[in-house]
Amino acid sequence: MMSKVLNVGIVGTGEVAQVIHLPILASMPDKFRITALCDVSEESLAYNGKKYEVENLYTDAKELVKQSNLDVVFVLNSDEYHAEVAIDAANEGKHVLIEKPMALTMEDADAIIEAKNKNNIKIMVGYMRRYAPAFEAAVKEIGGLDKVLYARVRDIIGPNEFFVNQSGANPKRFMDIPEAAIVDKQERAKKLVTDAIGDVDEQLTFVYRLLGGLGSHDLSVMREALGMPQSVIGAGVKGRFLNTLFEYENFNVSYETGIDQQGRFDAHLEIYGETKSVRVEYDTPYIKGLPIKFIVNETVDGAFKETVIRPTYKDPYTIELENFYEALTGDGEIKTTPEDSKNDLVIFKMIIDALKTKKVPVC
Repeated sequence: MMSKVLNVGIVGTGEVAQVIHLPILASMPDKFRITALCDVSEESLAYNGKKYEVENLYTDAKELVKQSNLDVVFVLNSDEYHAEVAIDAANEGKHVLIEKPMALTMEDADAIIEAKNKNNIKIMVGYMRRYAPAFEAAVKEIGGLDKVLYARVRDIIGPNEFFVNQSGANPKRFMDIPEAAIVDKQERAKKLVTDAIGDVDEQLTFVYRLLGGLGSHDLSVMREALGMPQSVIGAGVKGRFLNTLFEYENFNVSYETGIDQQGRFDAHLEIYGETKSVRVEYDTPYIKGLPIKFIVNETVDGAFKETVIRPTYKDPYTIELENFYEALTGDGEIKTTPEDSKNDLVIFKMIIDALKTKKVPVC
């Protein structure tokens, strides 16, 4: 019988854990208790263990998942290890939250799904943007359009450090990573990309990792709002910027993403109908309390009207974890399942295949 307060084990105590997950979990003591931490950095373990008063500290995730009193394992380490840790946790009967990308290959995605089903546990993939009330309200608004004419997805951001350093979370970076761990991570990364898309050059390797990181948020949002695209009409990449044109049955979707050195966060989804358009604007998740808005533009009887709706200041990560808690203890449903997440890999491959036909040079 699961207790009301869920015992959580955290694998990976780096930047995202320190800025996002650890503070939010600590702010919800009626729902979650941080019970165990794991990281390859012993200095990070010591620091975060002291800060959050956690005594069970591990440098090996295979040991953490065996801790008998854990209800949930959060997989927050580097994505090369996501599948392995999630499967190990599932095989120990633990529920799992995996930060995106869930996996980098179809084989790993299928293995996660198999472990989930075999062990009768629940897994949530951390697409927090899809739990934002503004997005969910926008999806309903989009469903009310007579037809979609066109859509645009954009995510162009500056370096994470710009936002993290102003977050107030004061994350610490530790350099005591064992050399063997660094080498293992590099070798895994190369093998996973090769297994997923073949032996490709540096440019396509960068694109695939960009899609798995930043792109998985955007394309997951696109999928929920519009469904799966039929094909990629065209794609191009120059430096650190990617453009893709998706084909749907009755409309096209333009997707643009990239990383530069500007201190701004330009992420949005916009759907165009005949007399109405719906737009969702996201801000950086690293600074707590920045609102996510949806904006409705419509023309009625010749008059153009713009309505800006801000449903809440509560951040999507908190809402995501509230949903996760209800799914584990009550009647809540998880919509960002491993089965759902697998569709991102389908879209990644569509984009890479389109780029391969162009014989993209290394830039």
